[in-house]
Amino acid sequence: MNILSGLENQLGPFGPLLVLGFFGFALIAFAAIYLIRQPEDPLKKLQRNIAPETRKSASKERLRQNDRNEQLQKFATFLEPQDAEELSAMELKLRQAGYLSKDAVRFFFFAQLALALIGLAGGMFYVYVLNADMTFDTQQLLIRIVGPGAVGYMLPKYWVTRRVEERRQKIEQGFPDSLDMMLVCVEAGQSLDQSIVRVATELRASFPDLAYEFEIVAQEMKAGKDKEKVLRDMGTRCGVQDISSFVTVMIQSQSFGTSIADALRVYAGEMRDKRVMRAEEAANKLPVKMTLATMMLTVPPLLIILVGPSVQGILNMGNTGN
Repeated sequence: MNILSGLENQLGPFGPLLVLGFFGFALIAFAAIYLIRQPEDPLKKLQRNIAPETRKSASKERLRQNDRNEQLQKFATFLEPQDAEELSAMELKLRQAGYLSKDAVRFFFFAQLALALIGLAGGMFYVYVLNADMTFDTQQLLIRIVGPGAVGYMLPKYWVTRRVEERRQKIEQGFPDSLDMMLVCVEAGQSLDQSIVRVATELRASFPDLAYEFEIVAQEMKAGKDKEKVLRDMGTRCGVQDISSFVTVMIQSQSFGTSIADALRVYAGEMRDKRVMRAEEAANKLPVKMTLATMMLTVPPLLIILVGPSVQGILNMGNTGN
């Protein structure tokens, strides 16, 4: 009874319920983390691989690969969009951000749900525990409780969007150099497939994202996939306009029977010029961006130096007159 009365004095009449709900939420979070991190039972995995009905349904259920996380697979209905187009769009966006795991979509939606619940719990803790003696109206409660939950829900989306943009910039930076290397390899007598493998090897240290895309292209070509389809898939995965244009040039060169070396030479020159133009554009933007900072750091001290003595003299005259 002393504990209950103490909670009511500190947190109000609903203090015991709030504490109980907080501990319940913590137990649910720990249980979910434990289930997700629990390794898959080898016997179940063996039975699933041997069962004939599993092999028959594997082609129909593209979301149930054997090498996926079994614990996340149990919650696939809640952690994956049921619409095929929405699922494909989310997979493509996560792939463009550099998250290549087959469970990336599930981890993304799980992160949204977990961060939203953590934000709500943090808002309730702030309102009912840290500021239990204050009274808030409905709008203030929504801002302090629902606001952190909404921020937590949107945080993974914001992070993925930033990752996509950063990865695109890295690919754009390394693409002109990759074209120059590819042109050298083709002019040395190598085929397009061999030049792609060589470029992927050379770029692995400086531009790993672009090198990985070229490695995928090389492996798919070795597997016998249609070259046009492979190149188009690369343009879609990268989401960079320069690579999409490069894919179009290569497909047209192959279709019309023109020299790949000539096409590469022209396009590589254009990419070098385009990189120089981007550098000049960034340099021209720099003075405009520095104007605000210059004004904020220069004008206030200058005003203090010029106007300060006058203001001090006026104040001294006023004090002398009094």
